[in-house]
Order: sequence, then C-alpha cells, then structure tokens
Amino acid sequence: MLRRHETNDADFLKGLVAGVAGGLFASLVMEQFQALWTKVGRKLQESEGDAQTKRKAKPTTVKVADAISTQMFGHKVQKRKQKVAGEAVHYAMGATSGAIYGAMAEVTPLVTAGEGLAFGTAVWALADEASLPALGLTKSPTKIPLSTHVYALASHFVYGAVTEAVRRVVRKAL
Repeated sequence: MLRRHETNDADFLKGLVAGVAGGLFASLVMEQFQALWTKVGRKLQESEGDAQTKRKAKPTTVKVADAISTQMFGHKVQKRKQKVAGEAVHYAMGATSGAIYGAMAEVTPLVTAGEGLAFGTAVWALADEASLPALGLTKSPTKIPLSTHVYALASHFVYGAVTEAVRRVVRKAL
C-alpha cells in the first residue's frame, strides 16, 4: 500500500537520515536472517546424509573490500582483518542504499511500494545480479545455482522490508 508522506512536506535530509537508520538496522537483521538460513540449510543437509564438505568461498563483501584496498593502498586486506573489512562493506552498502531510498521516498513515495519489497528487489537486482558480476566479483548470474538466487533475493526482501519499517518510524519521529 502506498502512503502519502506522513508529514505532507518532503524533507530530503530527514528522509536521508531515516533511510540510513533503516538501512543499518536492516543490514543487521539481514545478516541474522542469512545466518539462520545457512544453519537450517546445514541441518537439512546433515539429516539427508549429504555431509559433503565444500571449500568455503571468500564472501563477496571481502572481495569488495580487497578491491577497494588494492585500489587505495596497493594491496588486499590482510587475512586477519578480512572479517571486519567485509562487515564494513556490508554495513556501508546497507547504509548507502538506505540513504538513497530514504531520500527518494521523500520526493517519490512510489519507491516505498510493497512495504520495501520493491526496494529490496531493486538492490538485489542492481547489486547481486548486475554490478557484482559486471565488476568480476561474482560469477555471471547464469552460472549461479537457482538456490543461491533464491537465498539472495529472500535476504534482500528482509533487507527492504526492515529498511522501510524503520525508515517510516524514524521519519515520523524526526
């Protein structure tokens, strides 16, 4: 359901702040959702007798951190700092996307369509499906299993819905 602005007057800065708050909190919730999804997936594999041990790939957020570090400092992130660097990338992306979303919601309420699900889908499509493969940081979407796409899209549904819920609450409070 689309809503006209709660205050009836658009305020770009308030929208931006509310979006950052929403994006940061949604990034945390998304991370928890992904951890739960992974845990349940492992349990299901164990119960089905599929105890294959796959080498764990480097998270995309760490690949992005490596690319930034290489560009800025001439070297990849040290192994002992990769987890923190990956987290920084994840939250920076969440906050930045949320900021853009919050600011846009002030001038174009249509972006809040679907209670943030359209936004989450757009972030998934632009980042996971288009930008990351184009930058060579992930495989082409056609080379990724359907289950991975479903996992990523579901994660971004969570991100979008939580971003919108928090943005709305924070925006009313401002």
